[in-house]
Amino acid sequence: MTAAPAGPGPVLRADRVTVVRDGRPVLEDVDLTVRPGEHWALLGANGAGKSTLLGLCGAVTHPTRGTVEVLGRRLGSVDLRELRAYVGHVDPRHPLRSPLRVRDVVLTGLTNSIEPVPRWRPTPEQRERAGHLIALLGLGHREDARWPTLSQGERGRTLIARSLMPSPRLLLLDEPATGLDLAGRERLLDSLDTLREAHPELATVLVTHHLEELPTGTTHALLLRDGRALASGGVDAVLTSDRISKCFDHPVRLERGDGRWSVRTRR
Repeated sequence: MTAAPAGPGPVLRADRVTVVRDGRPVLEDVDLTVRPGEHWALLGANGAGKSTLLGLCGAVTHPTRGTVEVLGRRLGSVDLRELRAYVGHVDPRHPLRSPLRVRDVVLTGLTNSIEPVPRWRPTPEQRERAGHLIALLGLGHREDARWPTLSQGERGRTLIARSLMPSPRLLLLDEPATGLDLAGRERLLDSLDTLREAHPELATVLVTHHLEELPTGTTHALLLRDGRALASGGVDAVLTSDRISKCFDHPVRLERGDGRWSVRTRR
């Protein structure tokens, strides 16, 4: 594995990207620039184009029009398999079927595989890093637990630790709180805030349609509606009652307390 792309510029830049499927644009003229240490939220109703944009960010798909640069490399002129190794992508629908232990799931982040690669053996340093990340995500007591026995929240935190094994500069989180109960969601969000403090240069992009699922460390937001950007920038300017109401086509009142957001129908 070669050295991770580096540089002082943005870790992600999407310029007027459009994605067309079956003759219909699912994203249209969307811009997004993410710099080191920024933590972005992609917000919008179902079908707004959030997951499509995240796929571009993770070098999983190409735009129909426009350009995408990930870690300084333009999609279309770089080996995507190599690039993906340096972008942590956390998908709660991780298709693991084997009863692997937590530490073994985390170590698959080094091989970018679902199952352990035959005859591949991690070094003592890699095992030590896996243990450090497992502890950082609050799972030190579950390191030997097997995948089928984990709660949905424990699986989510295991996958975050897995995605951090190659020391990525960009972490993508696709609705990480999906299926979690209240306690599981809060543990996950606490872990994300701990991660932000431990890795200040790491940039993150989190997709959700629930503002209650945003970590306190969220710095920027992009609102999508019908495949178009409705607003983009710092959270204080973007996350307002009027803009969220327009984004979700429903009158709401947005409030923030202790760094977290809550939403109620405006009456």
